[in-house]
Amino acid sequence: MKNKKFSPIFMFIILTLAVIILSFVLSLFNLQAEYSTVNSYTNTLQNNVVQVENLLSLKGFKYIVSTTVSNFVNFAPLGNLIIVLIGIGVLERTGFAKTFFTLITQSFRKNSITFLLILLSILSGMFGEIGFVVFLPIGALLFKYGHRNPIGGILASFAGVCFGHGMNVFLSNVEVSLVKLTTLAAHTVDKNYVINNHFQIIIAIIAVIVGAILMTRVTEKTIMPKLGKYEFDEIETLDNVKFSNKELRGLIVGIGAAIVYILIILYNIIPGLPLSGGLLDMSASSYIDKLLGPDSLFSQGFVFIVTILFVLVGFAYASFAKTIKGSKEISESLSFSLDKIGNVLVLMIFGSLFINTFLKSNIGLVVVALLSNLINAFNFSGLGLIVLLFVISIIAGLFYTGLLGKWEVMSATVVPHLMNASVSPEFAQVIFVAGSSISLAFTPLMSYFVIFISLISMYDKTDKYSLSDEIRLVKNYALVMIIMWFILLVGFYITGLPIGSHSSPVLKF
Repeated sequence: MKNKKFSPIFMFIILTLAVIILSFVLSLFNLQAEYSTVNSYTNTLQNNVVQVENLLSLKGFKYIVSTTVSNFVNFAPLGNLIIVLIGIGVLERTGFAKTFFTLITQSFRKNSITFLLILLSILSGMFGEIGFVVFLPIGALLFKYGHRNPIGGILASFAGVCFGHGMNVFLSNVEVSLVKLTTLAAHTVDKNYVINNHFQIIIAIIAVIVGAILMTRVTEKTIMPKLGKYEFDEIETLDNVKFSNKELRGLIVGIGAAIVYILIILYNIIPGLPLSGGLLDMSASSYIDKLLGPDSLFSQGFVFIVTILFVLVGFAYASFAKTIKGSKEISESLSFSLDKIGNVLVLMIFGSLFINTFLKSNIGLVVVALLSNLINAFNFSGLGLIVLLFVISIIAGLFYTGLLGKWEVMSATVVPHLMNASVSPEFAQVIFVAGSSISLAFTPLMSYFVIFISLISMYDKTDKYSLSDEIRLVKNYALVMIIMWFILLVGFYITGLPIGSHSSPVLKF
């Protein structure tokens, strides 16, 4: 029993019980915190109070019992993962994945493939959390058909997507909303302050390139040796696979179908062309809101759009490679990746229960509010203030993952304080997002963390990895990224170099 490890499912049960007990203990001490927000109409600060809610009570019990099913059904990762796995299953069952990824891995060096996977995962951050359901399973297939441990591909893409949230070259819809909060907070000091949409482009480009290189090195030099050899099925162990002419023709047709489909999608996200813009929210003012806003068809249906791409490519390949025959095999290919999803569903039940129980307790919000108040409590200025905000953002992200909710609590305190220390609001937001991206890879409170551990459990044939093991593996990436961001943030502040278009880390009066 000494070396016994708890499964992720059991760990979520323990964490849920711990939250319930902790909420009871903290409520006994009436733990609460005050924080300020900016009234957008009067441009003045208003005080708010948040306190821990006791869940070890009849009211708490009623909430947990009455909402567990609905929270699971509405758990965003659940539907997204199932839909994407349908497309992934078609790619695998038809043979397209094996042909395509085998040829890629035979044609390029391992380091180059890993770098490309991580780079694309980082860039997917501009589409929000969709990268978790698209690139994690793709990373597994890429490594699997390269005869490498597929868990390494999951880890590499997971790290890229998580840390990519702090490196967006172009503002995502969430970051546009963050800018609005930052601007509101800045107006309490300077009512004429303006932030442009490319304020972080220089530091982001540097972070993307350097980050992808560093994470590639961590994957190849640290992660893969730790993972060891993978026990492939007999059909997966063939090296130097040679493909028939049918399979190669199928590959060409499949890629051709993908190109046509992608061109159609691109045409429909370009406004102003004849019959174009069908996937955009034309009522929005800026293009980023038209493309990625909450009412955008492209944003709402992105997972389905990607799944249709996978299904189209798979069946186009199969029609020429003759790997699928008859309606029965077509139906089987659609459910191919869902055959062993029972354990994943149970994991998501208890994962969603833990996350929603923690959110209901308000423990995370109280912690964020208390941490933001430390900015004023410590009489730091300049470099010390930047490091303090970076550290606080990392810690706060462990307890509350929502960027908007967290910045709403912090911005009214953080931004004016930094401005009074001659640090620009833009730089304050960059520091906050960078720190938050670090903790995103560690906390099981991040809803898409469940997808990460679910995919690992699907490829873990030995039941070797517990929740703590998975976090320890991610730690290798996080340490490197913390150092990278520390050097970048300190370097830009000391030199005063612009972080983007018409923006600087320091205020220029």
